[in-house]
Amino acid sequence: MDNPGTATPERFPAQERLADGAQFIAGRLTKGTSGRRHAVVDPATGEEVYTYELAGTDDVDAAVAAARAAFPGWAGLTPGERSDALHRFAAVLADRAEEFARAESLQCGKPLKLTREFDVPGTIDNIAFFAGAARHLQGQSAGEYSGDHTSYIRREPIGVVGSIAPWNYPLQMAAWKILPAIAAGNTIVLKPAELTPLTSLLFAQAATDAGIPDGVVNIVTGTGKEAGEHLVGHPDVAMTSFTGSTGVGKRVAEIATATVKRIHLELGGKAPFVVFDDADLEAAVNGAVAGALINTGQDCTAATRAYVQRPLYDAFVEKTAELMESVRLGDPFAAGTDLGPLISHVQRDRVAAFVDRARAYARVVAGGEAPQAELKNGAYYRPTLVADAPQDSEIVQSEIFGPVLVVLPFDSDEEGIRLANDTPYGLAASAWSRDVFRANRATREIKAGCVWVNDHIPIISEMPHGGYKQSGFGKDMSTYSFEEYTQVKHVMFDNTAVVRKDWHRTIFGDR
Repeated sequence: MDNPGTATPERFPAQERLADGAQFIAGRLTKGTSGRRHAVVDPATGEEVYTYELAGTDDVDAAVAAARAAFPGWAGLTPGERSDALHRFAAVLADRAEEFARAESLQCGKPLKLTREFDVPGTIDNIAFFAGAARHLQGQSAGEYSGDHTSYIRREPIGVVGSIAPWNYPLQMAAWKILPAIAAGNTIVLKPAELTPLTSLLFAQAATDAGIPDGVVNIVTGTGKEAGEHLVGHPDVAMTSFTGSTGVGKRVAEIATATVKRIHLELGGKAPFVVFDDADLEAAVNGAVAGALINTGQDCTAATRAYVQRPLYDAFVEKTAELMESVRLGDPFAAGTDLGPLISHVQRDRVAAFVDRARAYARVVAGGEAPQAELKNGAYYRPTLVADAPQDSEIVQSEIFGPVLVVLPFDSDEEGIRLANDTPYGLAASAWSRDVFRANRATREIKAGCVWVNDHIPIISEMPHGGYKQSGFGKDMSTYSFEEYTQVKHVMFDNTAVVRKDWHRTIFGDR
């Protein structure tokens, strides 16, 4: 096999499926052409588990050409035919669920119980949702809006979509990019993060094995600078969808303007967690720890800023610290593990640097260090609680992307909402209160694309995910996402079936 690694078949049972390369173009795996090799590293051990040749610009060109060639046939299918193909796709993925769960845990460091119970079932549910949505893409009813003319709206696929996905949820991000695009009749080229390409490649294979035609789904695994920027700027790509940091999102938007292509951006977040003084304290504490530590905090919707009304503040800090101390770090494949490593030692060190700098102006109440002993080779960092940081400090305002929760007090409801909104981001938030009127005010006044009440983090296929402000624009999941991958056409009929000389006179005058 050309891609040797140290992963055992138990940890990576799908390894043989990816033996022919890490590019998936026109229905088959191929090797990259950049001349540079890259390794997928198990963040729990630091060991290389899969090596491959990165994609170059030639691979991007080949993938776009394959997608362009497949577009007329795929777009020309009936909605029912596309729906049937997606239902078959869901069945194939369900049959391979354990392979996907283990591959996702291996490359990301996620606990296996998380990938088994959430990532993979959520992805299968996404496929099933878009299989149904494919049959319900609608324009608007016909009507006579101008004299004897009948108008109606068609929604049509855009063409080739170029998408770039991040490393924190590679399987789910592949689904969120690919499914609405192809359900609407588009074809796609997806560039996953080079750190975590495994499940994206397996996803494309499963689509092909389910009977989705060659070229409809293509994967190029390369760097953002080379493969990513070439894909965004490609003249045959009609739309770009990007999920990642706000800084890189600005660069994507800049490149896309050169060809005036449609863009969809899901960017960073710094989600507030607002606890009013009538909240159920135990529920809020549990919600804060779960919401802050999901995926080791590497989630743009994770609870990162807890604002707690002063009567509950001290108890919230104490109980949250206690619960964080009980979280079990360990091997992602071990049954008792609650929290896995960060994606890499580089990311672990970045998170640690944020916390170390915060010691000068805030209290580190829990965590704040990497574990030693048996976990020392992995990119682990203990769940961390920071209290009493100034609102304008780095740790409150910047996206850390790690298992760190910052807690600040507030007095009035108005102050709590104002502090929640005091950020350039607006992706997600939560409000905790027993008072329905208080909670409703918070959902109305907090500027974020999703506001949970007495919960934090759950998502469902039927509802949209996307942000306000510098968290980007456009929606993932739901019919809102589906419609974004279409373009609107106005069709107008002259019902008189005669030459309209009155129009000629209106435009040209009597001749």
